[in-house]
Amino acid sequence: MEDGKPVWAPHPTDGFQLGTIVDIGSDSLTIEPLKQRGKTFLAPINQVFPAEDDVNKHVEDNCSLMYLNEATLLNNVRVRYSKDKIYTFVANILIAVNPYYDIPKLYSPETIKQYHGRSLGTLPPHVYAIADKSYRDMKVLKMSQSIIVSGESGAGKTENTKFVLRYLTTSYGTGQDIDERIVEANPLLEAFGNAKTVRNNNSSRFGKFVEIHFNGKNAVVGGFVSHYLLEKSRICRQGPDERNYHIFYRLCAGASEDIRQKFHLSSPDTFRYLNRGCTRFFANKDTDKEILQNRKSPEYLKSGPLKDPLLDDQGDFNRMCVAMKKIGLDDTEKLDLFRVVAGVLNLGNIDFEEAGSTSGGCTIKNQSSQTLENCAELLGLEEEDLRVSLTTRVMLTTAGGAKGTVIKVPLKVEQANNARDALAKAIYSRLFDHVVTRVNQCFPFDSSANFIGVLDIAGFEYFEHNSFEQFCINYCNEKLQQFFNERILKEEQELYQREGLGVNEVHYVDNQDCIDLVEAKLVGILDILDEENRLPQPSDQHFAETVHNKHKGHFRLTVPRKSKLAVHRNVRDDEGFIVRHFAGAVCYETTKFVEKNNDALHMSLECLVSESKDRFVRELFENSNNSKDVKQKAGKLSFISVGNKFKTQLNTLLEKLRSTGSSFIRCIKPNLKMISHQFEGAQILSQLQCSGMVSVLDLMQGGFPSRAPFHELYNMYQKYMPPKLTRLDPRLFCKALFKALGLNQNDYKFGLTRVFFRPGKFAEFDQIMKSDPDHLAELVKKVNKWLICSRWKKVQWCALSVIKLKNKILYRMSACIKMQKTVRMWLCRRKHKPRIDGLIKVRKLKKRMDRFNEVVAGLKEGKQEMSRQVQELDASIDALMIKIKATVMSRMEMDHEHQALVTRSEQLLTSMQNKKKEEEERERLKRIQEEMERERARREEEEQRRKQEEEDRRLKAEMEQKRKQEEEERKRREEEERRIQMEMEQQLEAEREEDAARQTVLEQERRDRELAMRIAQSEAELIPEEVQMDAGLRRGPQVQANKAAAGAKKYELSKWKYAELRDAINTSCDIELLAACREEFHRRLKVYHAWKSKNKKRNTETEQRAPKSVTDYAQQNPAPPIPARHHEVAMNRQQRYFRIPFIRPGDQYKDPQNKKKGWWYAHFDGPWIARQMELHPDKHPILLVAGKDDMEMCELSLEETGLTRKRGAEILPRQFEEIWERCGGVQYLRGAIESRQARPTYATAMLQSMFK
Repeated sequence: MEDGKPVWAPHPTDGFQLGTIVDIGSDSLTIEPLKQRGKTFLAPINQVFPAEDDVNKHVEDNCSLMYLNEATLLNNVRVRYSKDKIYTFVANILIAVNPYYDIPKLYSPETIKQYHGRSLGTLPPHVYAIADKSYRDMKVLKMSQSIIVSGESGAGKTENTKFVLRYLTTSYGTGQDIDERIVEANPLLEAFGNAKTVRNNNSSRFGKFVEIHFNGKNAVVGGFVSHYLLEKSRICRQGPDERNYHIFYRLCAGASEDIRQKFHLSSPDTFRYLNRGCTRFFANKDTDKEILQNRKSPEYLKSGPLKDPLLDDQGDFNRMCVAMKKIGLDDTEKLDLFRVVAGVLNLGNIDFEEAGSTSGGCTIKNQSSQTLENCAELLGLEEEDLRVSLTTRVMLTTAGGAKGTVIKVPLKVEQANNARDALAKAIYSRLFDHVVTRVNQCFPFDSSANFIGVLDIAGFEYFEHNSFEQFCINYCNEKLQQFFNERILKEEQELYQREGLGVNEVHYVDNQDCIDLVEAKLVGILDILDEENRLPQPSDQHFAETVHNKHKGHFRLTVPRKSKLAVHRNVRDDEGFIVRHFAGAVCYETTKFVEKNNDALHMSLECLVSESKDRFVRELFENSNNSKDVKQKAGKLSFISVGNKFKTQLNTLLEKLRSTGSSFIRCIKPNLKMISHQFEGAQILSQLQCSGMVSVLDLMQGGFPSRAPFHELYNMYQKYMPPKLTRLDPRLFCKALFKALGLNQNDYKFGLTRVFFRPGKFAEFDQIMKSDPDHLAELVKKVNKWLICSRWKKVQWCALSVIKLKNKILYRMSACIKMQKTVRMWLCRRKHKPRIDGLIKVRKLKKRMDRFNEVVAGLKEGKQEMSRQVQELDASIDALMIKIKATVMSRMEMDHEHQALVTRSEQLLTSMQNKKKEEEERERLKRIQEEMERERARREEEEQRRKQEEEDRRLKAEMEQKRKQEEEERKRREEEERRIQMEMEQQLEAEREEDAARQTVLEQERRDRELAMRIAQSEAELIPEEVQMDAGLRRGPQVQANKAAAGAKKYELSKWKYAELRDAINTSCDIELLAACREEFHRRLKVYHAWKSKNKKRNTETEQRAPKSVTDYAQQNPAPPIPARHHEVAMNRQQRYFRIPFIRPGDQYKDPQNKKKGWWYAHFDGPWIARQMELHPDKHPILLVAGKDDMEMCELSLEETGLTRKRGAEILPRQFEEIWERCGGVQYLRGAIESRQARPTYATAMLQSMFK
C-alpha cells in the first residue's frame, strides 16, 4: 500500500469505500475517504485492502484481478451489476446477482446455442456455462454431476435452476415430449410449493433436487425430483405482508365460474387461512381487468394488485393448467387437485365454541354449519363424522376392563382448533407429495448411465423470530457449507499436495462441531427433540432446558440473553437458544418446536380421511396408513419425527452429492426492496462471506484453478504440430510447448500428472495455440530451437554422467580393495580367535588385581601375607599371558589354566574378605564399647545436670523465700516508721499547743508590766522579774535524738572533691569512711544525672542507664534515710544478681510490637552496683564495671531500684557468670583492673584470686 494510492476501507452501508491512508497505528489505519476530503476515520488493519489502479474496470473472472480480496470482489460485482452483467466467475464458481427485471436476450435460444460445447472462460460468465461444463465433465469423466444453487430467499435460486434445466433439455435433449415435460414440471411445483414472503415474491418454501438422467449416448432420457422440508406452518398462518402458497390465490383468481361455484370459492379475504396475511393478487394492467370484482379482497380494491414481472396469478393459473396437460395430468386429476385445495380452504373456516355442558368439550358454531357441509362434500367425508372427529378424539384402553375399548374424549376449543389445523397441514402436505410423485411419473426412464442434479434449497435464514423451519434450513446449510469446504477448499489443497506444487495452505472454519450439536446421537438437538415428543406430556420449555443442560459450555450454543439484539434478550432461557452457525449467530424460539416436529394425526382424524368416499383423498393417506401401526397407546398421539426424517433425507442427499462431481452457483440478493438497479454493498458483502467466497479467493490467490492432464493437452494440440514434434511423449511435448511460447513460469506449474494454470492463463494459452498459421510456424521454430537446446543439454548431462561413471568405477575399485582387506582380516581373526578370546579373559582377570590391592590396603592385620599372595597371583596371570602369546594353545588348555587362576583369585578374595569381616567385627565391637561409654557419660552428665537443676531450684526457692522475708521485714519496718511518725506528729502537736499557751501567758505579763510602768513614777518602784526556764520549751525525745544524731555526724564530706571521694573508696580501709564516701559519691551521681536530664538538648533521647521500670520505681518510692554505716552492716556486703527485660528509648519506635526486646543484667555488691550488662538482638553486648563506667551505670542503691521486690528478677550467680563470660566480661574486667580503673568489689577480688 504505497502512499497516496487508494485503498478499500469498511463502510456500514456500501460494504467498502475508497480512501487513502493518512496514518498508521499499532493495529489500525487512519483513512481519509476520497468522497469526503478532510474527514478521517479509523479502520482495523485487517479490514483495509489495496484497490486496483482503475476501480471502474471489471473482469469476468475475479481471479484475473491484480489484488484478490473481498473488497475487489465486491467492487467487481458492483461495476458489472451496474452494466447489467449479473454473472461473475470466481475461478469455477459462478456468482449470480438477481437483476429483478428481464435483461434482453440474456436467456434467448441464440444464447443457448452460443454456449453449446464451449470451455469455461472462453465466453462471458453465464449460468449456461456452468450447465455446459457439468455436461462436458459428465461426458468426459463418465461420472454424474451436481449443480448446487444456493443463496438467500429472493436471490434467484429458482430462476437459475429453471435456466439450467432449460439449457440441458434444449441443448442435449432428444427432441421428444420428455424434454418439455421436465421444463414444464417447474411451474406446477412452484404453484404448490412457492409463496410470497417479505424477502421474495416467489420464494420456494421447500427444497428440491432435480435430476436429469442421460443414457449411454449422453442424451436426456428422463428426470426425477426429490423434495425436502415443505413449510407446513404457512398453510394455517402467514405474516402480515406474506401470502400462503400460490395455488390458493391462483385458484381464487383464475378458476372458471363453474369451478368456483362447485368448489365454494370466493375472494381470499373470506378464508381464515388467507385473510391473516396479504390478500392481494399478483396482476398486471391487462389481467387486473380480467379478474372479476367479487374475487377481489377489500385490500386489493384499496391498494391495487401486487407487481412482479415474473408473477401473474390469473395468467399463471392458465399456464399451470397447460403445464398439467403437457406433463400428462388429465382434467379429472386436475379437478381432484383443485377440489382438495378448496377443501383445505373451507376446512380453515370452521369455528368452534364452548359446549356449555359438564363434559367441558366444544361444538361447531351454527354459522359454520354450511362451511362444515361444504368441506365434507369437497373431501368426500360424512358431515357428522367430520363434526365428531373435529370435536372429540378417540382413545383405546390398554388396562382396566376390556382392552381395546373405544373412548371418545371431548376437546376444548383450543384443542379443536389445533386438530383442524393439523388436519389441514396433513392433507396439503400429502397433496404436495402426490404432486411431486405425479411429476416424477411424467418423465420415467428405464435405464440411466449418469445424471446431472440441480439442488435448489433455501439459503441461510435469520429473522427476528426464528422457528423450527429456520432451524432445519440452517442445519441443511451447515451440511452444505461443509460439503463446499471439502469439495472446493480441502480437495483442492490435497490435489496441490499430491501433485507437489507447494502452495500455501488456506485455513477455513470447520463447522463439524456445529453439525454434531444438531445431529449427534442422544445428545444432538434433533434427538433431544424426538425424546421430548415421546414423553407423556411434552413441552417446549422442558425441551429448551434439556438442550441447555446437555450442552453447558458448548462454544456453538448459548442462552438468548447473550444475544447482540435487544429483542432476543427478552426471551427466557427455557423459551429458546442461540446457535453460532458458520454465517452468524441465530436465536431460535422453541415455541411450537414439539408440535412442528410431529407429522402424525390423532387416530380419529387419520381414520376419518383414510375412509373417505373420495378415491383421490383416500389414496393420499393410503401409503402413510400402510407404513405405520394404527393402534395407539392410550389415546397418545402417535409420533412421526419431522426432524429425523429431514436428517435422513439430507444425509442421503449429501451421499449422492459426494458421489458426483460438483459445480456451484452462488445467488446474491442485491437489495431488500426487491427492485432493480439498487446495489446494497454491506448486505451483498455479508452474503459473499456466508457463501464461502472469501475463502475461495484466499485459495485462488495462491492457487491454480485451471488444470489439464498432459495427455489431454497432447491430444488437443498435436494436430497443430509437425510429425517431428508429435513423436515426443506428452510431458516432454507440453514442456517444449510452454518453453517455446515463453510463458511466465509464475503463470503455470507442472505437476506429476498435469499442468496447472493461474486464473485466466489457460484461456490465453488456448488463444495463442489457435492463432494464425504464420504465428504457428514461428512457434514451431521456437519449439525446434528449444529441442536442440534441450538435446545439447542432454549431451552435456551425458558427458557429466560418463565422468561420474568413471569416478564411480574408481570408487568401486577402492571399495573392492577394502573388502579384500577386510576379508583377510576376518580370516586371520577367525584363525586366532581362541587365543584372542583367551587373552581377553586373562586381561579381564588382570584388571581385577587393582581391586585386590585396594582390599589389601584396607586391611590392618596380615597385610604383608596377603600382599605376597596377591603379587604371586599377579605374576601367574602375567606368565599365562606370555604363554598364550608365545605358544599355540588350544581353547581347552587356555580355559583350564584361566579357570585355575579364577579359582585361585576367588579363594584369595574370599580369605581377604573374611579377614576384612573379622576386622570390621572388631571395629564394630569397639564402636559399641565406645558408644556404651558415651552413653554412661551422657547419663552421668544428665544426672549431674538434674542435680544442678534441683540445686538451682532450691536456691531459687531460698531466694524467693528470702525475698518474701525481706518484703515482710520492709513492710514491718514501714509500719513501725509510720507508727513512730504518728507519735512524733502527736508530740509536736502537743508541744505547739503548750507553746501557744505559754505565749499567751507571756503576752499577758508583758501587757501587765507596761501598765505598771505607766503607773509607777520610777523603775525603782517596779518589782524585779524572776527569770525562769519554762519546762514547756523542752523538745520531744525523738526530735532531740535526731538533732543529736545530726550533730554527732562524724565526717563532713560535702566539701570533698569527686576525685578525692573516688580515691577514698578505692584505697580506704576504714569501713565507716568507705560507706560514707560511697553514699556521698552516689548522691552526687544522682544530682549530676538529674541536672543532665533537666538540661538535655531538644529532640534528643534521655540517656537511660537502667530499665525504665527501675527508675520509675525509684521516683515513686524514695528509700528511707538509714545511716550508711548501719546500712552497710545490715547488707553485710551481700552479692546479688538480677535480670529484667530492657528496651532502649531509641528502639521502642522501630519495634513497636517489642519483638526484639533485650535484657538488662545487674550484679549488686552490697547496696551498690558492681557490674552491669545490656544484651540486645542484632547488637553487640554492653559491659560496664564499677569505677571505670560509673557515669554509664545505674546510680541507684539496691533498695531504691526495687529489684528485690520484683518476682523472678533475681537469678543465680552461676547464670549471671555464664552470660558474663560468654559476652567477654572476664577480659573486660581484667583490662579495667590492670588499668587501675576498676573499683575494688567482690568480682574484682574473685578475678584476682583466680589469676593468682
